[in-house]
Amino acid sequence: MKPIIYLVIALIISSCGDTYSEEDKTNFDTKIENYLNKQGIDCERSSSGLYFKILDEGEGRDIIYKDLVSFRYKGEFLDGKVFDERTDPVEFQVRQLIGAWKEIMLEMKNGGKAFLVAPPYLGYGTHELEAIPPHSILVFNIEVTDVK
Repeated sequence: MKPIIYLVIALIISSCGDTYSEEDKTNFDTKIENYLNKQGIDCERSSSGLYFKILDEGEGRDIIYKDLVSFRYKGEFLDGKVFDERTDPVEFQVRQLIGAWKEIMLEMKNGGKAFLVAPPYLGYGTHELEAIPPHSILVFNIEVTDVK
């Protein structure tokens, strides 16, 4: 499956409303915090449950929800296995992205870079994709290359 397909599927999935219990969310937090501690990475946790670190805010105006954004990224699981990587920029409207990416894009500008760890409810949730099992916690490195 081509990497860009994952982002297209995100648009469909983002409207499906997967729900997780508070116990599930606590378990995801524990797994993410253990991963970050083991890796020696210090991240912020947003109120939504996204763990992130802005590596470079970028320059210019803030990205907004209706913007068309080009970016490079690498996606992997907590065990370090890469499930997707784009070294040539891909382009999407912010509103077409998975929840975790929507949230982080609104914190960035053109040229910005971020590291994030997304619990399943901000990623692909219960949906099974070719390379991503359901309920997966996802780790991303993102670099914004253009904003229109």
